[in-house]
Amino acid sequence: MDFNLKADKAEFIQLLQSTGRDGVDDLIEYLEDGRNHFFTAPASVNHHLNSDGGLLRHSLNVCHAALKLRELVIAERPDLEPDLNKDSVIIASLLHDICKADIYVPTRKKKRDANGLMVEVDTYNVDYRNFPMGHGEKSAIMALWGGLDITQEELLAIRWHMTAWDLPFQSVEAGKNINTARDLHPLCSLVQLADGIAANLFEHDGADTNY
Repeated sequence: MDFNLKADKAEFIQLLQSTGRDGVDDLIEYLEDGRNHFFTAPASVNHHLNSDGGLLRHSLNVCHAALKLRELVIAERPDLEPDLNKDSVIIASLLHDICKADIYVPTRKKKRDANGLMVEVDTYNVDYRNFPMGHGEKSAIMALWGGLDITQEELLAIRWHMTAWDLPFQSVEAGKNINTARDLHPLCSLVQLADGIAANLFEHDGADTNY
């Protein structure tokens, strides 16, 4: 799948800058650093948006879904509007997967085509050696490293956006933390839902989604 990288990057930057948050320009510069490939990386290796620019497009898809969900939730529950600050929705949804900026390495592999013949195709390997911290927690730390003035609520929404998918090999304490975070901060549930809608519906291509 091809993407308009220039337009997507411009929209991503405009959305982040619209929050007026301290450190946002520093964060953008950090994501553009040669050690990261956020603006050109795929969203996955074999499944959703697995081509150059896929991660950027996925981040925008999650943000679009989150902003629409925010409107729907507030229409039904006006009392939750203070808990779903628009700037926080934008920040948490756009940055939830920045952990992937440095893990995908372009390569070529052999794959069987529709005719049963083995052909070489462009794809990616996954390499966690740059910073093997995990998924949501790595994104949260990278946002801090990038210099963004980010709130506790936003950090928790980013940290726990994978919900139970991030729990099988973790402790009972981790399960209690994710449930507490969702109870305290509706933003956590909003970003979790938006991520699933983007990956499984907006980006649906008939195949199972994967990391």
